[in-house]
Amino acid sequence: MIIHKAVAAVVLAAALAGCQSQTEGQQRATTGALLGGAGGALVGQAIGGNTKSTVIGAASGALLGAVVGSATTPQEPRGRQLCRYQDRYGQIYTAPCDDRYYNGNY
Repeated sequence: MIIHKAVAAVVLAAALAGCQSQTEGQQRATTGALLGGAGGALVGQAIGGNTKSTVIGAASGALLGAVVGSATTPQEPRGRQLCRYQDRYGQIYTAPCDDRYYNGNY
């Protein structure tokens, strides 16, 4: 029963996190936290076999997953910024800003 509640909590958190517009770093941290929390809950349950160990495993896994997800986000070279663009199909994407941005001709 505890495993079902933990899985339901992870699914609910993933659904709510998907509703928010985030940067790539935030998305990676959120995904890492969700995956780490789920994995930590499973490991905690397997090792301890009780609710306390499941919760501790989920919390530590979520923390570690968020840190790893945030740390592995690709960084833009220093001095260049990312701009948001929209293609002809309405899809929004980010890419390094072109020279028009830095010259004020955008």
